[in-house]
Order: sequence, then C-alpha cells, then structure tokens
Amino acid sequence: MDGADGVEIKGAKHRALFALLATAPLGRRTRSYLQRTLWGSSCYDGGRQNLRRALSDLRNLLGADFDRFIKCTNSDVELDLSLVNFLGAPGTGTFMEGTGIRDKGFEEWVASMRADESQIAALYRTTPRTELGRPLPRITALPFQRIVGGDDLSVLGDWLAEEVCRSLSRSNLLSVISHLSSRALAARTTDTLDVRRELDVDYFVTGSIRDMGGRIVVDMDFVDARDGNILWTRQIAGPQSNFWDNVTSGLDGVVRAIGRSIADEAIAYVNDRPLPELEDHHLVIGGVSLMHRPTFRDFAKSRTLLEEAVLRAPMVAETHAWLAKWYVLSVFNGWTTDQKGDTQKALDSSSRALDINPDSSFSLVIDGFAHNNLMQRMDVASQRYDTAIDINPNESLSWLLRGALLAFQDEGIDAIAAAEQARNLSPIDPFGYYYDSLSSTAYLAAEDYQRALELAERSLAFNDRHLSTLRAKITALHFLGRGEEAQTAGAELLRRAPGFSLTNYKSAHPVAKAALGLKVIAALEAAGIS
Repeated sequence: MDGADGVEIKGAKHRALFALLATAPLGRRTRSYLQRTLWGSSCYDGGRQNLRRALSDLRNLLGADFDRFIKCTNSDVELDLSLVNFLGAPGTGTFMEGTGIRDKGFEEWVASMRADESQIAALYRTTPRTELGRPLPRITALPFQRIVGGDDLSVLGDWLAEEVCRSLSRSNLLSVISHLSSRALAARTTDTLDVRRELDVDYFVTGSIRDMGGRIVVDMDFVDARDGNILWTRQIAGPQSNFWDNVTSGLDGVVRAIGRSIADEAIAYVNDRPLPELEDHHLVIGGVSLMHRPTFRDFAKSRTLLEEAVLRAPMVAETHAWLAKWYVLSVFNGWTTDQKGDTQKALDSSSRALDINPDSSFSLVIDGFAHNNLMQRMDVASQRYDTAIDINPNESLSWLLRGALLAFQDEGIDAIAAAEQARNLSPIDPFGYYYDSLSSTAYLAAEDYQRALELAERSLAFNDRHLSTLRAKITALHFLGRGEEAQTAGAELLRRAPGFSLTNYKSAHPVAKAALGLKVIAALEAAGIS
C-alpha cells in the first residue's frame, strides 16, 4: 500500500509475507507454512518468533487498518482478498524479482510460480479492480469496402457500418467502439491484429459492398478479434431500385445474429473453464446468458459468474444491477430457499448500482423491477422506469417493464404500445423469450387472447420453466374457451412448481388485485389450481 493516504511496506520479508498471502487460495496460509517458507533456516521456535515479530511490525505500521486487512488465528494468517488489487499486467516484469530473500523455501515457491505463467495471469483476472474495469465485450463495425461500383457505394458502405454500431449500442451487454474510430482505422488498415491492437475490441464486423449490374450486394463477416476466426457471414442483396427495403430487415438480422453468437460463445467458453481463467467480459455475458436458460443448474451457475464479475469490477453499476436481477428472478419464480434474505440482496444490489451511477438507465430499471416484483411498490417502479426512459429513450428493458407495469394497472392498449416499442429497440437481445413473455401479459390486459397465447407459446418454446409465461398461457387458453388445454397447462405449471398456490399468488403478486389479476386467478382456478 502506498499513496498520500497510505503507507509503503518496505521490509523484504514483510513484502514477501503479503505476496504469499495474496497468492494463496482464499488468501490463507498456515503459520507453519509461512514460518518454513520465509525463515526455513531458523529453528522452529525461531521461525515462530520471526513470524510473530513480522506481524507485530505490520500491526504497528498499519495501525487500526491491520485488523481490516489481516486476520490471525493460532494456526492461520489470512489476508482479505476483496481488498487486494494487482497493478500492472502479466509479463511486464519478473515475478518477485529483487527481493533478496535467500531462504530455500521461498526461492522454491518463487520458482514454482514463475514456472507456470497461468498462475500469475490468473491473479490479474481474479483481483478486484479499483478502476471501472471492462466487464462487457467490445465490438465495432468497420466501413464496408467498395469493390465494384461508384463512389456512392463507399458512402453507403460507411453508413451501413454506422447503422450496425448504432443498433449494437442499444444493448446493455455490449460496449460499442465509436464508428468514427473504426472509420479512421479502416482508412489505414483492416488487418485483424491492427484492429485488435488499436481499437482494443473483442469482435468486429467487416465486409464489402459492390454493384453487380444494378444489383447491390453487401457481404458481412463477423470476426473474433482474438484469433481472426470468422464466426459467420451474412449477405444483404437486392436491386438498386428497392435496396433500401432490404436494408432494414437485413441489418436487423445481422445484429440479432451478433447477439446470439456472443451469448452462445460465452456459454460454451464458461462451461469448461474455472473462474480464474475467464476473461471479465465472459463473466457478464455468460452469467446473463445462463440466467435466461431453461435449466435451474444454468440459473444457479449464473450467480457464481455474476458475483465474480462484481468482485472484479466493483465500481461498475451494471454488474451489480445484473446480480440484482438474478435475485429478483430467484425470488419471484419461487426458486429461492431464503426468500427474505434474497429479497434484501436484490434491493441491496440495485441500490449499490445506483449509488455508483445514479444516472444508469439500466440500474434504474432493475431497481424498479425489484420494487415492483418483490415489494409491490408500483409507484416506485413507475418512477424508476420513467426516469430511465428520460435518461435513455432507447433503453429497451425500460419500455418492456413499463409495458408490464401498465398491464398490471389494466392499461392494455398502452401496455402493448410500450411492449412493442421494447421489441423494436432490442434487436440484439438474445433473450427474446423474456420479451415475448412480458408482451404476452400486455396483450392479456388488452384482452387480445389469441396474440397473448401466440407470444406465450413462443416464449415457452425457449424457456418452459418461466412461471409467469405458463400463467399467461393458461389465462389465454381459458378465455379462448379451450378449457382442456388450460387444464393440461395447469398440470404442467404444478409439475414445474409443486409449491405454487393461489394463496401465495394473491398475497405476493403485484397484479393480484387488479382486473388482470382477477382474470388470471379465475383461469388458474378453472385449470384445477387451488
């Protein structure tokens, strides 16, 4: 520790003591290990006295902070790793060079660390960050290069790349590098290594545009900047006379494919690697993706990833907000074994996100989501959603949850408008089932039961564990006069959630006393749920 408000640890063995603790699992080493490693040349009693003296020196140096950093027992010494930050980067110097300590045990430990570079690299991937960190993958689109055709195609190729960047920037799961930066780089080079080095991106979109006898053809490649692999290719083509008609749907398909690819790649990446080997952005993308997968095992693992993301980037509001959403879903879907505790964790996490950045539209949305679904505070939720939309009118989740809130308030037409706005603003969201589910609720409130059923079934095709979607399906089937199918769906709901009861629904769900809630209750009762 150093700086204007800190102290510098100068003693070689004091520094080595911190290094041994900071690199230990859970920050803990036994006293005998520390004695043997740092004072191996001494007798046992001498080593014990040396360790005791070293800890006493540190206590005198750190004062009251000693007990905040270090915990000592008769057998162990433990350093609080949540307060540890490794500066620099792997490979910028030799590990523990110049300590001057010649004890054999210490030299053997240093040699073993240096022999496995992955151990040192892992320290930087698991240490908490004092800066904002980089929890999201970075992406950009390079202007599409004109191959055949007039100069106007160069302008069109640049505009298309700008539109891709603009659409991608609406996602809470991506960090998009300015199109102006990619344009400046593309004027010099499109080499993968140059793009990776100069723009510091994980993925990028590149390609070409050409005029083939009055037919415009745009070929796009989605590239992993780490190794230059092309993850997929897409083509938008059409006669010059109506090419613009093809552009809108074509770009929409491109950005959706990007969202799915990044989510799928993250899931595959995190499934077979331990936490220390995961890059920061894989934690968030993998955690959010698994949170929305249909199996409970994936849902449970997502919390581990998001907790690690918060640990590594404690000053990034959105990581706390995503963790808050996990707790909300856990409680609201009845998957928790500690409803009171997890409710408080959800509120604590969303509050922490807003403490870090009060103007984070996403954090505002999640805080409203928590208050609405866990505390039945529709007034707080409404205020949060409106503020989020004022700050960022393109925040799709704000519109989606606002639509659900309007449905709870029996404002069906306005609920549909908000839900459709959310769907239009979220072309990249790989979790479309969630948008379909809440949109189904909006159509229920407007008594458009056929459309509500279509959206519920489309949502369940991807995630059949989502209880609110099952309730929406049962309600739609009941009011469409399809009682037998509603009973079958009711049995499926009870199979998925054996503890579900109308009593709990009436007491816990924010819509239970509204007209929509009364319709849901009537449908559930008719389906055989009590």
